[in-house]
Amino acid sequence: MKRIVLLFSIAIIIDSCSSGKAALKKGDYYDAVLESVHRLRSSPDNKKAKAVLTQGYPLAIEYIDENIQNGISADDPMKWRNAVKGYEQINFINGQIKTSLGAMKIISKPATRFKELAEAKVKAAEESYQAGITLMMKNTRDDAKQAYFNFKEANTYEPGYRESIEMMTQAEFNATLRVAYEEINASRINYGSLQPVLNSLQRQFLSFKPIDQKDTVPPQQYLRIVFNGYREDVRANISTRTEDVKRDIKTGEKKGADGKTQDVMETVAAKITYYHKAKGAVSNSIITITDAGTNAILQNQNIDGNAFWQQDWATYSGDKRALNTTQINLTNTKEAYPNDQYLFNQSINNLQTNLTSQLRSFYSRY
Repeated sequence: MKRIVLLFSIAIIIDSCSSGKAALKKGDYYDAVLESVHRLRSSPDNKKAKAVLTQGYPLAIEYIDENIQNGISADDPMKWRNAVKGYEQINFINGQIKTSLGAMKIISKPATRFKELAEAKVKAAEESYQAGITLMMKNTRDDAKQAYFNFKEANTYEPGYRESIEMMTQAEFNATLRVAYEEINASRINYGSLQPVLNSLQRQFLSFKPIDQKDTVPPQQYLRIVFNGYREDVRANISTRTEDVKRDIKTGEKKGADGKTQDVMETVAAKITYYHKAKGAVSNSIITITDAGTNAILQNQNIDGNAFWQQDWATYSGDKRALNTTQINLTNTKEAYPNDQYLFNQSINNLQTNLTSQLRSFYSRY
């Protein structure tokens, strides 16, 4: 067992070293450095990891610094956010090396960019903030949604930066689709409520409120769910079919003319009758989604919730030995009777599931 564990550990080390060298060859200097540092943490004298770190570390720092400066020189709209990411990578490498004794022997004074990072964060906050303002001026839901994340990003770089928190709130408000809904029972069935369906749809940028709930902001859509009713089969339907079965079975042994033992076989037969009993039920609703501004119908669809109960059993006449295991099990099963409450509950649950699926599909575009 110890040998297996040792071989497994060696395999991991070889694989890690190989992946570090592969990353280095592809120019993924950052990943190559982290892989080698990780390997040296558990295997301080690993020659391949030492070689990868020695070669890859200066290349990684140079590559990250160059990318940052190139972005700034080219006036990339993401230049300061990319600079933050780059400086954080350099600082992360520093932290990783300092927690690896083997790596520290190779890179005794890893580079840091703490001062540069602090300065870049201030500029990145302004960059994100201004990007959010530009998006807000486009005055669309999708742009307001993107603006929200820009203001959130600005606040992450510099907590409380300018009016980033207030602008986040405004952007979220502008990006939120407000839906006023009503649930109508057009039947005599007390089915409970479809409220769980509506609760499951609530998420950021999407708000559902009852149509009779007072709101200072008018809705952009109306959602109506009409429960039309529930019906089930008057009685269970039973179908039957009959099958004749035969089987050759061993009943004993005898010696043949040649003195060898032979099986004594007998053909046994039976008649088996299969019974299949089933009862179905269905609940139905209609969802209608209307644009509040134009009264245009955006969706109008019937949604069903189906339920089904069934049972199989069998009887036989003749020799039981002719039956196989499945047939015997069926003959040991007694006729059962459907539970109407089970059918009702299953139907309503399936209706809720189908409504949820349909509405999530529709509102996924928002």
